[in-house]
Amino acid sequence: MTARWPDYELLDFGDGRKLERFGAWVLDRPCPAAIDGVPAKPQAWGEATARYDGERTTDGKWRPDTGHWQSNLCVIGAAELGISFELAPLPSGQIGVFPEQLENWRWIARQVQRAGKPLQVLNLFAYTGGSTLAASRAGTVVTHVDASKSMVLRARKNAELSNLAERPVRWIVEDAVKFCQRELKRGNRYDAIILDPPSYGHGPKGEAWSIRRDLLPLLEICGELTSESRSFVLCTCHSSDIGPAELSAYLSDGLFGHCGQPPRTGNLFLQTAQGRKLSSGVFARWPA
Repeated sequence: MTARWPDYELLDFGDGRKLERFGAWVLDRPCPAAIDGVPAKPQAWGEATARYDGERTTDGKWRPDTGHWQSNLCVIGAAELGISFELAPLPSGQIGVFPEQLENWRWIARQVQRAGKPLQVLNLFAYTGGSTLAASRAGTVVTHVDASKSMVLRARKNAELSNLAERPVRWIVEDAVKFCQRELKRGNRYDAIILDPPSYGHGPKGEAWSIRRDLLPLLEICGELTSESRSFVLCTCHSSDIGPAELSAYLSDGLFGHCGQPPRTGNLFLQTAQGRKLSSGVFARWPA
């Protein structure tokens, strides 16, 4: 799976870094998946608008300093889906969008259209809302859940930029596991589940998350939340030690049981214009 749209391009990667164009910005950032590669276009790296150095999510810094960017707002859109994102240099080295998810957003839109009826969609670990926007634009009611208040605010801003602010979306700042447990007790049910869990993380009240320990129990709850009218399920993962087969096993065991229809799985990747592929995680989708 690869992302292709006019506002985004993977220019080069190698030596543990990647060079990408987002609209008018060209960014040089760390990328563990590129550790074994060698840059194919060394001259292009000198054209970067900004570079991020340091340990991601800890003591890294953007250069030029992020204050330099305030007058240089960048909004990129996926015109075919009718959604847009406001980008910002975040302390983690992220900027507010994951381009490798583009094909998943297309898939979500197709699943909603095939359903032929309004769906109740639950988006967990929803970040800045790419999947929420794709589902909302296609005509669903979305419950958007993320542990970070700042990310939920960014998602709401993206909904405004996409002219979706008036669409039915519930914006929830909550720990994903606790929220799903409460929904089950409240008797609320959903037609579709989307989740993009991190390897490790914390909820708004310090709740610890470990994908190895917590993903399967969460999927079991998701199975109960969707058992009566399940239309689709999408799970993506960026943990280097979880491949497509293992993610498929998580979904099969958690949602469908050993005898259920297996999901379709595969690799997420980004691709340069020259055809070089950069691994960016894995996906599992049902129905296949």
